[in-house]
Amino acid sequence: MIRMPKLTLSVNDEVVARAKRYAAARGTSVSRLVESMLDLLATVPRSGQGDPPILAKLRGSLRRASVRDYRAYLARKHR
Repeated sequence: MIRMPKLTLSVNDEVVARAKRYAAARGTSVSRLVESMLDLLATVPRSGQGDPPILAKLRGSLRRASVRDYRAYLARKHR
């Protein structure tokens, strides 16, 4: 059996509850989800340059949004 070290994290209760629902809906565990995300974040692109693809996608999506767009989104959301 492969030894799996433990990792203690401090996470907001609401986030934990949502993560548990998300994991259950996909037939997996929160531990497996966290492991997958950490693995994605820690994976170095083969070229050895730049961010992992997941970070590049996230960073690209943030560039397209402006403060004005975000405020408009919040106004629509909280009507």
